Amino acid sequence: MPDPNGFLRYGRRLPARRPVPVRISDWREVYPPAGAELIREQATRCMDCGIPFCHDGCPLGNRIPDWNDLVRTGNWDAAVESLHATNNFPEFTGRLCPAPCEAACVLGIAGGEPVTIKQVEVEIADAAAAGGLTPRPASAPSGRSVAVVGSGPAGLAAAQQLARAGHAVTVYERDDALGGLMRYGIPDFKLEKRHIDARVAQLRAEGVAFRAGVDVGVDVTAEQLRAEHDAVLLACGALQGRDTDTPGRQLRGVHQAMAHLVAANRVVAAAGEGRPVPATLADGTPIDAADKHVVIIGGGDTAADCLGVAHRQGAAGVHQLDLYPQPPRARDEGRDPWPTWPWILREYPAHEEGGERVFAVAVQEFVDDGTGAVRAVRIAEVSVEKRDGRRIVTVVPGTERELPADLVLLAIGFEGTEEQPLLAQLGVARNARGAVDSRADWQTEADGVFVAGDMHRGASLIVWAIAEGRAAAAAIHTYLDGVGALPAPVHPASRPLAAH
Repeated sequence: MPDPNGFLRYGRRLPARRPVPVRISDWREVYPPAGAELIREQATRCMDCGIPFCHDGCPLGNRIPDWNDLVRTGNWDAAVESLHATNNFPEFTGRLCPAPCEAACVLGIAGGEPVTIKQVEVEIADAAAAGGLTPRPASAPSGRSVAVVGSGPAGLAAAQQLARAGHAVTVYERDDALGGLMRYGIPDFKLEKRHIDARVAQLRAEGVAFRAGVDVGVDVTAEQLRAEHDAVLLACGALQGRDTDTPGRQLRGVHQAMAHLVAANRVVAAAGEGRPVPATLADGTPIDAADKHVVIIGGGDTAADCLGVAHRQGAAGVHQLDLYPQPPRARDEGRDPWPTWPWILREYPAHEEGGERVFAVAVQEFVDDGTGAVRAVRIAEVSVEKRDGRRIVTVVPGTERELPADLVLLAIGFEGTEEQPLLAQLGVARNARGAVDSRADWQTEADGVFVAGDMHRGASLIVWAIAEGRAAAAAIHTYLDGVGALPAPVHPASRPLAAH
């Protein structure tokens, strides 16, 4: 049984981040590996509650108390097995997931300190990777073939599940390298790409075939795809960035945040291969924060990623603007009672590296420097309220001012999956949210065509992407009359979206 006094003996403690002056001079991950003693101590704090609410907080249903206690007792091999029983890629979630499991931890009641579940998870995953990720190919082929379109976490999770069931799986990726949004959308200081490469190597050894640089619907038609495969899974993500009609949007220097992140990631990837590549858009337009006054509009993960990139590129100064007032630092039990996901101030490592956060403001105009380029943003303080489900933004009179801006990045969310030829060829339409609907069995309106991840759910968490990929794989296995049942998480469609 777990140590019933562990949480009394030890407080919540995380490994120290690499010093700011050191880490902003490179692109390596912010967190160094934690010591074995620290992780054992933190795992000891887990009480293995009679009702483990962390299970409900995790879309994958991870067996958190089980692997916490295995780490506590030093049984790392069993901890690795327990972790992988529900999560194909814990090294991804351990680095990128905001940890709704920790928000649901019983030790977090009444302002307490939840177990550092995410940190324990990533250390178990890294221990597994250090020993080599063992391929687990199927014992016999099924004779059935599946195409997976998209190599993000949903596509990769589904591909691995299906390959291990004996199906011949081919993953198609539009970019020149595999990993989806994790490859070029997530900076290396959050996820070094060697982790993706290690998993891709494992999947290859398990029989998964990959075709990168293939735009399905253009280079390969839907007709060809369906002729070659018995089922198709769409896992193309939700990369249609939300835009704005604010005056001056057309000025040079005003860009979607993802364009900036992709360009920066390509520079880092090329540097690792010894190739000098400038940070540019697809059309060759420079997009680099070096020596520029940067304004980032948005308060979420993407905005924080842009902030960290701007620091490493040598920005002259950065302002991050948020439409909403500054959240409280602790959970408001009246608004967000435990164990729901709380609205609190979330501070990322990038925020301690510099820049200024400005809350409760909205951009009124992008100001022209007289040559068609942006030189400033004119902002005003605002109040925001909800009426009949609609957001009403009211400008506070007399609060307008300008902030210098040579580069403006729009990190204001996503509007679903991109419109693409493949959807029309398959006879699949986007819904009002820009996502693709499915039936309870994960099939779209086209028979034999399934959908999972952000393309189905809308822009969400990596842990939801993996959960949906696993669940869709189980549905495809059933559709193909596969023998036995694949392990699947709690059906994501049955869980409340608002909680995460």
